[in-house]
Amino acid sequence: MAKAVAVQAIQVTKDPYRPDPAEISAPPRTFGAILSRIGPGLVLCASIVGSGELIATTTLGAQVGYSALWVILLSCIIKPAVQAELGRYAIATAETGLAGVNRMPGPRWKVNWVVWGRAETAAMSLFQMGAMLGGLAQVMKQVLPAVPTAVWVLGFLALTLALLLGGGYERIEKLAMVKVALFTMLTFLCALLLMRMPHYFSWEQVADGFKFQLPGEGLITAVAVFGITGVGTTELFMYPYWCLEKGYARFTGPRDGTPEWRTRALGWIRVMHLDVFASMLVYTTATLAFYLLGAGILHGKGLVPAAGDMIPVLSNMYTDTLGPWALYLFYAGAIATLYGTIFASTAAHSRIYPDMLRLMGLFRAEDFATRQRYRRRFVWILTVIPAILFLVFQSPVKMVLAGGVAAAIMLPVVTTGALFLRYRHLPREVLPSAWITLGLWVAVIVIVCFTGYYLWTQLMALITARL
Repeated sequence: MAKAVAVQAIQVTKDPYRPDPAEISAPPRTFGAILSRIGPGLVLCASIVGSGELIATTTLGAQVGYSALWVILLSCIIKPAVQAELGRYAIATAETGLAGVNRMPGPRWKVNWVVWGRAETAAMSLFQMGAMLGGLAQVMKQVLPAVPTAVWVLGFLALTLALLLGGGYERIEKLAMVKVALFTMLTFLCALLLMRMPHYFSWEQVADGFKFQLPGEGLITAVAVFGITGVGTTELFMYPYWCLEKGYARFTGPRDGTPEWRTRALGWIRVMHLDVFASMLVYTTATLAFYLLGAGILHGKGLVPAAGDMIPVLSNMYTDTLGPWALYLFYAGAIATLYGTIFASTAAHSRIYPDMLRLMGLFRAEDFATRQRYRRRFVWILTVIPAILFLVFQSPVKMVLAGGVAAAIMLPVVTTGALFLRYRHLPREVLPSAWITLGLWVAVIVIVCFTGYYLWTQLMALITARL
């Protein structure tokens, strides 16, 4: 018994960011074996399928109908190219995502401007976290109206702190991922049933969604959705951390210039590629289902989620397709989806911020105990501040969009950074093929052009208003 406790203590305190030659492992070769080693992308799904899909995506559909369908699909399929490149870099160098972009040229104080920009974007994402806490509180308010919304917010705050600080995060996260998967399956079923409702759905309307036109009044919402659906700015930064904690870089071992190292690196990169593809299938299916329900049911009924009625409005997606009995099913799924995202996002941010402090020189890279202390402090910060923000602003939809716009603006910087690392710092032994490189270039160009168009239109609107 004592030996088991000692082994568990060693595992808990082991630094997952420092490669250990004793952990070098040959990559799996068969499809089944490779599939059994995926995981980082599925962890991202726990945070991806959350406020962006349940709130922002359905709100966009409610505002503009099917016309922005192409924005949703593009957002999901274009960004994995950048995600995979950042994962490749992490496996080959054992560096975190923040350490990688800190190599980019430009102004710096302690760390470079990209890292500071990332910190600002993460701060804006606290609005999204507050929106999710508020959404949870609104769900519980529907179930037990006598309890004030503020009490539910504080209750979920206390529960999150207890679970994350108490060491139960990994177990709860796995449970949350299962619940999110079930909610996604139910939402996909609702989307299939929607196709049998001609007053809400037609293939002509779907075809209109691929005319590549930006919706006028829903432009800001569309850009916010582009920034946070699929693999957003936050998830792109998260992914290298989860690849490192999964062990892909440790299994590869330190780069020593040998053919054996190259074989291991390419093998674990192949595992990572399947991980990226599998997660893309999951969140693309979920995102499209949420959008179709918003565009069909909510837009068809003239309903747009707002501050106080977000959950009652969104519940129409279930009750109008499955029937009135599905209302509490929606409540349960919404709780699982939003709370699972709170867990995954808080866990990731509480790793990224201490890493920034490490890069600024506040502690040494090998000082894992100090890294852990900072992580626990940031759990407090990243849980308490979102609750305060919701209690102040009381509008989950606007809070999600505020964080989404900030993430969309930072997205071109992250994607350009992936391109920079690929050409300047990625070991030559693991350079991607020409086709993968072409896909990366296409992703970067599309993301830069899309965000640039948004900024240009906003600037012109501001100038026109002042004139």
